[in-house]
Amino acid sequence: MSGPGTQLTTSGLLPLDTTEDVRARRPRVAVLPIGSFEQHGAFLPLATDTVIACTIAREVAAAYPVHLLPPLTIACSHEHAAWPGTVSISAVTLHAVVRDIAESLRRSGIDALVLVNGHGGNYVLGNVVQESAGSGTRMALFPAPDDWREARARADVRTSPHSDMHAGELETSVLLHAHPEMVRPGYETSDFLADDRRHLLTLDLSAYTESGVIGRPSLATAEKGRQLLAGLVDCFSSYVSILTPEATHAAPDAVRDAHEGVERGSSEEPVLAARRG
Repeated sequence: MSGPGTQLTTSGLLPLDTTEDVRARRPRVAVLPIGSFEQHGAFLPLATDTVIACTIAREVAAAYPVHLLPPLTIACSHEHAAWPGTVSISAVTLHAVVRDIAESLRRSGIDALVLVNGHGGNYVLGNVVQESAGSGTRMALFPAPDDWREARARADVRTSPHSDMHAGELETSVLLHAHPEMVRPGYETSDFLADDRRHLLTLDLSAYTESGVIGRPSLATAEKGRQLLAGLVDCFSSYVSILTPEATHAAPDAVRDAHEGVERGSSEEPVLAARRG
C-alpha cells in the first residue's frame, strides 16, 4: 500500500515509524486515535471503539502526510459501567492527557493535531478543541457529524444515526471489513432499538438495554464498512486544508489513487461519533 502519507503499522493499530521516518516526512499534522474500553454486547470486543478509531486513523495516514500516533485506549465510558470489563477515566484526566500530547507535539515541531474519536461519550474532546484557540496548537475533532452523514449515505447504512447508537449496523460493518476476526457470532440476531433515551446520562445505558446493544447489527456488512471508511478518508481532505492552509497539498487525483489502492487491498490491510457509544 502506498500513498502520500504511507506509514508502517502493526495489525493496523500501532505505528512502527522510526524517528528518521518522521524526520524524512516532516509532517505538519498529527493524528491521535481516541477510543474506549467498554462493553459492545456479546459479539464485539471491549476495545471496539479504539480499534475503529485506529482503523480510521490508519486509513487517513495512508492517504495524507500526517503523523500517526498510538491510541488512547481508555476514556469516558461511565454510562457503560454496569457491564463487566468496562473501564473509564475522568473527563478531566482525558482533557489533561490530550493537552499534554498537544504541547509535546508543539515542542517537536508539529502544531496541528486531529483527534480521531471513536467513542461518542468522549464529550470533553469538543471542549479540548474549543479551548485550543490561541494555545499554539491548532486542533480538530474528526469525524464530525457531517462527515459521518456523508459516509453513511455513501455506504447505504439503513439505521438512522440516533437509532444506531451502540454495537449496531455501523460499528459492526467497520469491524466486519477491517477486522472480521474480532466479530463473534450472534450479531445477526442481536438487534434492539431504544430511541427514547432522554435520561441516558442520569440512568446510564443499562436502563435502556439488557444486552448492551442499541442498533441493528444484523444489517451490517463488510462492504458497508469499506464504503464508510472510504467516505471518511475523502472527508479528511478539508481538515488538512484548514490545518495547513499555507502548505501545498496533494492533488485530489493523487489522494483518490491512494484511496483506491487501499480499497484494492485485502481485509487484513484495511483501511470509524455522529457515532454514539
